[in-house]
Amino acid sequence: MKQLKELLSDTLIYGVSHVFTRFMNYLLVPFYTGVFKPGEYGVISLIYVVVAFLNVVFTYGMESSYFRYAKEREKSKDIFKTIQVSLLLTSAVLVTIVWFLNPLINPVIGLAEPFPLLTLMLGILIFDTIQVIPFAELRLKGKPWHFALLKMFGVFINLGLNLYLILKLHLGIEAVLISNIIASFITALFVWIITRDMLKGSWDINFLKKALRFGLPFVPAGIGYVINEMLDRIFLKRMNPESIEAIYGTNADGSIYSGEDIVGIYSAAYKLAVVMLLFVTVYRYAWQPFFMKKSDDQEAPVIFSEAFRYFNLGAALIFIFFSLFIEQIVQLTIPFTEATLIGREYWLGLNVVSPLLLAYWFQGWYVNFSAGIFIGEKTKVLAYITLIGSVVTVTGNLLFVPHFGMLASAYTTLASYAVMAMIIYYHSKKALDVPYKLWQGFFVIAIAQFSLALKPAFKNVIESEFWASAFLFVIAMGVLALMTMKNFFLKENGS
Repeated sequence: MKQLKELLSDTLIYGVSHVFTRFMNYLLVPFYTGVFKPGEYGVISLIYVVVAFLNVVFTYGMESSYFRYAKEREKSKDIFKTIQVSLLLTSAVLVTIVWFLNPLINPVIGLAEPFPLLTLMLGILIFDTIQVIPFAELRLKGKPWHFALLKMFGVFINLGLNLYLILKLHLGIEAVLISNIIASFITALFVWIITRDMLKGSWDINFLKKALRFGLPFVPAGIGYVINEMLDRIFLKRMNPESIEAIYGTNADGSIYSGEDIVGIYSAAYKLAVVMLLFVTVYRYAWQPFFMKKSDDQEAPVIFSEAFRYFNLGAALIFIFFSLFIEQIVQLTIPFTEATLIGREYWLGLNVVSPLLLAYWFQGWYVNFSAGIFIGEKTKVLAYITLIGSVVTVTGNLLFVPHFGMLASAYTTLASYAVMAMIIYYHSKKALDVPYKLWQGFFVIAIAQFSLALKPAFKNVIESEFWASAFLFVIAMGVLALMTMKNFFLKENGS
């Protein structure tokens, strides 16, 4: 239990900072949906699809290598300098390559004036890349407050610049990228200053080869993650007008939605499921250094199993609450304005929120089960797992988006993460025999889904959507609490 308290403490610090920074960024969603049309917001979303993909290529698994080897603190400065110099050199090469590949990238996004936006995008990639290892060092060294404050500082800059450039200077979507690049530069500068002593080490070509052997298998895994997260936007953008009209009809002015409109609506709705992603991300921030520190502990398998149980309780709370109350949440008004949390023209995509919440829940399972893969140094299997997930994503979107639109993309994402979680569970158990109670996790998911399925019936009886949701939420929480009190999850005497 003491070890889990340590995990909880770090999770809370990372969690507060990450939730705060994501919340501040999330404030931009109602702002963007208020000032940009769905088609314009769709273009921004597609630009960040490319950024997400290239982020994986630019860092090529070096963050994972740093976590794996820099825990040997006597060599950490050499490891830090070797990886950081490598990232700087390769970033320069990759920026040049991407610049010349612009004719291939632009058709995916569809930019009218690609070069200014491409330049900004590449700048963001460089500054994001060179801060990855310094931030990893802060996490590995157990300095969550330094990590948290720097992240929040960068978000404040980004938020302030967005408001100034769009409201005061009346810039268009380029303001989003200008704000991002300035915030990324300042954040990178400060985190470099804090970790500057780590650059006193020596560059070691032999270690670089070792780091590449460990880290490169994460590249296809990372690309696969981006495919699972982002590729659906490409399929939605390419929907033909006939399919769009058949599924969604026409918009308020009687015109047919464009592919960019659908991407913008879907991306805004996707943001509503980000709360589960936040939970998974802050858990991962604390989880990775935690399980590496405990890897030699004889009690590690039991500790990891208990952590999985706690994770499912937290995920259930988030899923049930946001699935039941999503209609009320989007209607919340922004203080001092008449705007709602999400612009009304974006509400068309609300039915994707619940499957996306569940998809991120399964992503959390994947994060939990990855402990065995890291500790056993079986990272090569990640490429195979991600390939299967990517095949599910591509196949599902290709077959079903023309017929079911956004809902097909959401359920395909869910299927992909569920399949990946089950495959990594199998391989993780072979590397490290953790006594996960997998059936308990599925039982909790069943309770959450059953609560959501009962909502229409309760709404008809109570004749109030809010009170029907509230009643079901209380019942579901009561069931989970009863299971906890009966030691269904938390057994003091072990697994």
